[in-house]
Amino acid sequence: MQDDLTLIIEDAASTMKKALGHLEQELTKIRAGKANPQILDGINVDYYGAPTPLNQVANVSVADARTLTIQPWEKNMLQPIERAIIAANIGINPQNDGVIIRLFLPPLTEERRKEFVKRVNNEGEQAKIAIRNIRRDAIEAVKKLQKEGLSEDTAKDTEADIQQMTDKHIVLVDKHCEAKEKEIMSI
Repeated sequence: MQDDLTLIIEDAASTMKKALGHLEQELTKIRAGKANPQILDGINVDYYGAPTPLNQVANVSVADARTLTIQPWEKNMLQPIERAIIAANIGINPQNDGVIIRLFLPPLTEERRKEFVKRVNNEGEQAKIAIRNIRRDAIEAVKKLQKEGLSEDTAKDTEADIQQMTDKHIVLVDKHCEAKEKEIMSI
């Protein structure tokens, strides 16, 4: 029984960490006024009929604070990369000069910053929902063990540990969201 409880807690902890990691990954995709190659993560280019991540067909680098450059490894990939960026609808128009593609990130307006903050808060809320669902599943597993003979005191203590872990992860989600919000709103 004790092994089962330990397994439930460890599983819940690792799954909550994964939810937090996913949040961090999603927050890096939201631009905060500075050029960041990670805003292009998730863009797939048609590479000879196969959807391929952009960073596998080209070198993406930061030229300056507001400019990203994309240097394809094959010259004939310029058009497919340009089409993929336009199709991704990230709010940036690619500039193709025949050799490299430049992405000029426009300065963020107050309205656009507020939109990004809403997206950050939405991502944070999704992470909190995921963490709460993990808590619910873990507590249900503890109750199932209680029906199989686990003492009520042990079950209550384990549920309290799970709740404490949940609260800790939700505070981390809030901290990540606040930091990203601060980054977006700073000019």
